[in-house]
Amino acid sequence: MRAVVFEEFGGPLRVDEVPDPRPTPEGVVVRVEATGVCRSDWHAWRGHDADVAVPHVPGHELAGRVVATGDRVRRWSPGDRVTVPFICACGTCPQCARGDQQVCDRQFQPGFSGWGSFAELVALDHADVNLVRLPDELPAVTAAALGCRFGTAYRAVFRQGELSAGQWVAVHGCGGAGMSAVLLALAAGARVVAVDAAEQVLDMAARLGAHATVDAARSADTAAEVRDVTGGGAHLSLDCVGLPATCAASVASLRKRGRHVQVGLMPPEQGTPPIPMHRVIADELVLLGSHGIQAHEYPAMLDFVERAGIDLAGLIGRRITLDEAPHALAAMDDPVPGAAGVAVVDLTREGPR
Repeated sequence: MRAVVFEEFGGPLRVDEVPDPRPTPEGVVVRVEATGVCRSDWHAWRGHDADVAVPHVPGHELAGRVVATGDRVRRWSPGDRVTVPFICACGTCPQCARGDQQVCDRQFQPGFSGWGSFAELVALDHADVNLVRLPDELPAVTAAALGCRFGTAYRAVFRQGELSAGQWVAVHGCGGAGMSAVLLALAAGARVVAVDAAEQVLDMAARLGAHATVDAARSADTAAEVRDVTGGGAHLSLDCVGLPATCAASVASLRKRGRHVQVGLMPPEQGTPPIPMHRVIADELVLLGSHGIQAHEYPAMLDFVERAGIDLAGLIGRRITLDEAPHALAAMDDPVPGAAGVAVVDLTREGPR
C-alpha cells in the first residue's frame, strides 16, 4: 500500500510503498477513504510523543470501510463504514470498566503508538470496543474530522467544561478543535469569544456566529480583552493551541469560579505555562484536561449535531491528495494557519479539491 512515511523526527516526509497491515485476532483492517491533517500528527513527526518510533506512518482522524477482520471480531464485517476515536481502548482495564476509555491504561493510538491513517490501509485493534458505525448520509471527508478535533471539542465543552446556555466561552486558537468548540458552544446557546492570530480564521468564527473576536497578533493582552468583552471573564475558556502563552491566557481569561480546559497538546519541550496558582485558589478556578472522546459517546454527539443543525462540512477548509499530505503536515511548523478550516486527505479522489 501507499503511505506517508518519515524515518527520523522532523526529517523528510515522503509517500512510499509499505507492507499491507494484517488484523490482530480482535482487530480489523480499514481501507481509508479520508483522514484529517491534525496538529497532533505534526507533534508525532516532530518527536514530541514518546510512543512514536521510526520509521512511522502518522494519521489518526479517519473514516473508511472494513476490509478484513480478526477471528474474534463479532460486531463488524467487510464493507462496514466506520470511524474510530483517536484513543483506541482495550475494553478491560479499570478505566474502561468505568466508561473512561479515553484514558485507557492500555490504549492504542493509531498514528502514535502504531502506524496510522496517512495510508491506504490502517489496522485497528479491539474493534468491538472502538469502532463506530457511520450513518450512510455522513460523507467520509466530513466524518474524518470527528475522531480527534470535533470529538475532543465536544467532550471538552460539554463533559469537562459543563457548559450551560447563556455562559461566556473563550476559545483560544480556532483551528480544527477550536472552530469545532466555537460551533458546539454556539449551538448550545453560549456566547463565544474567538481568539486567534490569523485574520481569516477570526473572520470564519465571526461568520459562524461568534459574538466577539480578539486578534492575538495585534493584542497586547488577549486575556484582558476577553475579560472586558465578557464583563468580568469567561465562564469557560479553552486553550486549543497548546502553547505556554495560550494556556496562561486562557486561565487569565476566566471570571471567578471559571473553568479552564486544556485541549491543545503541551509537550514539555515547548516550555511550562506560568499559571497563577494564587488566583486559582482565591477565585476557585477549575483547571481540567480533555483527552479525546470515547466510542460510546459518538451516538450522543451525532444526535446533538443533528438536533442542533450543525453543518460539519463547514469545518472542511480544503481537500488534498495523499501526495500533498507531507507538505500540509510540514506546513504546521508555522503556528498561524494559512487558511481557515480543516485540511482532509481524500483518498477516494485524485487531485486537490
